[in-house]
Amino acid sequence: MNRAIEAAKKFAGWHNVINIEEHPGGNVNDTFVVSTKDKGRFILQRLNTKVFKNPKLVIANMCSIADHTQRVLEKTPLPQSRRWVVPSVLYTQPTDSSDPNAFWIDEDLGFWRAITYVENATAHQKIKNPLHGFEVGFGLGLFQSLISNLKPTELHDTLPGFHITPKYLQKFQDAALNRSSPTTTLDENYCFKFIDQRASWCSVLEDAAAKKTLKVRPIHGDPKTANIMLDNDTAQAVALIDLDTVKPGLVQYDIGDCLRSSCNTAGEECTDLSSIDFDVTMSKQILKGYLSIASSFFTEEDYEYLYDSARLISFELGMRFFTDYLENNTYFKVKHINHNLERAIIQFKLTEAIETRESEIRKVILAANKEANDSSLFDELKNQLHLSEPVAL
Repeated sequence: MNRAIEAAKKFAGWHNVINIEEHPGGNVNDTFVVSTKDKGRFILQRLNTKVFKNPKLVIANMCSIADHTQRVLEKTPLPQSRRWVVPSVLYTQPTDSSDPNAFWIDEDLGFWRAITYVENATAHQKIKNPLHGFEVGFGLGLFQSLISNLKPTELHDTLPGFHITPKYLQKFQDAALNRSSPTTTLDENYCFKFIDQRASWCSVLEDAAAKKTLKVRPIHGDPKTANIMLDNDTAQAVALIDLDTVKPGLVQYDIGDCLRSSCNTAGEECTDLSSIDFDVTMSKQILKGYLSIASSFFTEEDYEYLYDSARLISFELGMRFFTDYLENNTYFKVKHINHNLERAIIQFKLTEAIETRESEIRKVILAANKEANDSSLFDELKNQLHLSEPVAL
């Protein structure tokens, strides 16, 4: 905490910090909420440089997203009934010996950065009701629409291999080969068998991208339910947070992750595996909200891979958890030694539920697509956000 206090003062000024509290969310970075006398609140984070090996590029991507979105909104403002906030980078306070900077490195080489706080909004761990589901989907669609004309080459790939499932498969296979323990438990055997049975299928999205069936666009990278904030007064989606994973990629990974996290009836952490299911009804609400905006830039091929997206991202995350467990928990934060193993099993059980409900989910995709295209509710907003040419930065 002492380092966090020192970092907070670097960004807020030595006599301006009132309070600093650790933020409970996040599996990768150390996160704090800082309250100040005259600058309000802001988010302070120590980036995990074992994960983000070039953290300066993470900050550069955040700046690119914020600048681009601001330009789009200045040209085509949202209706007055909606607000949209993009967290922006804060700078250190200048001193006699240093200029403002977008980061601070402590004596232990910890990399600290600060970003604006999204006021009067809340991030929820689970979907509360159908309207919440619609707004989660709408928020993701709006975010992607706002950056859909940002050239992918304008973004750095801060996590090479992130959301490229075949690379996670290779990493898992390497970890399994190199693990020190000669014996396996029943839970471990379940995971090994589960991955092996789906290994040949896990390249479904990357194969489509290689054939140019799917195209690379800017993506959020981690649009789980808890990263889509709702306005406290209107209950409308107001921001996507945790922009560290923004990069060039396939939007299918984004909507797949959104569905995965939002439609898991048992939540991200549970002890009763029998309670895990995929809420098809909620998936329709999310897709209705998402496609009411995303249909402005979606292709026919994009629709074809929506089911695969939800199934694949659940499988991918489970494989990532299990690999981290085999590698002694070096990526994700854990509460105990078997935490990542438990997380992996939850995701694999969710994958099984999605597979069981394939026909229902495909029907929902068709229905949501039809409703989005037939409805005039968001036609004006879609037309505003669909720009024919990229906005110059």
